[in-house]
Amino acid sequence: MKQPALGIVATVLIMAVSLGVISLFDFPTFGSWVIFVMAAIIPMEIVIGVTWGANPGFVSSHSQPLKGILLVLVNIAVGVIVGGICHAIVGGSIAPPIPILVLFGIVSVVVTFWMAIMFGGWPFTSMIKSPVGAGLAMLAAVYIINYLLFRLFFDFSFMAGAPWYQASLDPHGMFNGVNAQVFYVTALTFLFVMLHFDLWPFTSSPAVMKQPVLGIVWTLLALALGAVAYYIGVNAMGMDPMIFLTSGPIPFIFGTIVLLNMLHNSLFARFTQPLKGILNCVAALVIGVLLAKMYGALATTVTGVLKPGPPTNDFEIWLATALLGITFPFLIFFAEFFKMWPLQKSKPE
Repeated sequence: MKQPALGIVATVLIMAVSLGVISLFDFPTFGSWVIFVMAAIIPMEIVIGVTWGANPGFVSSHSQPLKGILLVLVNIAVGVIVGGICHAIVGGSIAPPIPILVLFGIVSVVVTFWMAIMFGGWPFTSMIKSPVGAGLAMLAAVYIINYLLFRLFFDFSFMAGAPWYQASLDPHGMFNGVNAQVFYVTALTFLFVMLHFDLWPFTSSPAVMKQPVLGIVWTLLALALGAVAYYIGVNAMGMDPMIFLTSGPIPFIFGTIVLLNMLHNSLFARFTQPLKGILNCVAALVIGVLLAKMYGALATTVTGVLKPGPPTNDFEIWLATALLGITFPFLIFFAEFFKMWPLQKSKPE
């Protein structure tokens, strides 16, 4: 099977599996334990897929599906260890996981993308020859940096009075915790925008394409454009932050994963930059919005009636988690760990 048919079939199959998994949980469980567990798994998934190239030495001699199975098992094992540490330190070992811990897990994914893709694993990939060692060192740094930024920027005092709230667990940072999370993900959107452009126009400057310059420039651009997008959507248009998040940034990111990872960037491969990037971005947004609307239409059937909008944003939390917390990692498992097996025959790497 060839692209784009391969990617379309694979995406449909994985979405069906994902919705089946989601249907196993009621919303309280889905909105706490499921988000937390998946948020603990995804950073290591990024390390395996990006820093390790989904082909570390200890599995490189194996063929599919054994290679994919081993990578998933390693991913889960590390995720369980990391999740246990975060549950104790950030979440006070409270069960079910409190919102503070859940948001900490979500933004740890953003920081992992930042370090693995924007900085290309620098400085760990330049200091440590082994991709496995470099990836694990980067993962440790991700959580340290994330913890420091979390304490600096996130505040949950607006949730004081909730049964689970403990002032000692609240980082008491500079901004409303939900709003800070929305800004993180909005800025992350522009990481993916640049991938659609194959890093054009950065590629026109050899000096910019070297780390850490590339990571710094890319980060500043993403923060600036993220701030503009957030201001327009939340401040100027007056949208609830979570409604804004699930209307634009999350669908775009999800559409990007489908376009780049599942369809292998095949839709507009014959075009050159910057036209290719423009077409890719438009397609990613359209695909993402359509799939988000489809998921939203199925929410009642899959999980039950969910209240949209503030103060609880149950529907928005469900939609964001269904797209990026469940379907996204399942798509990456299939596309990168299993290399589309058995839809596509395994090739020697």
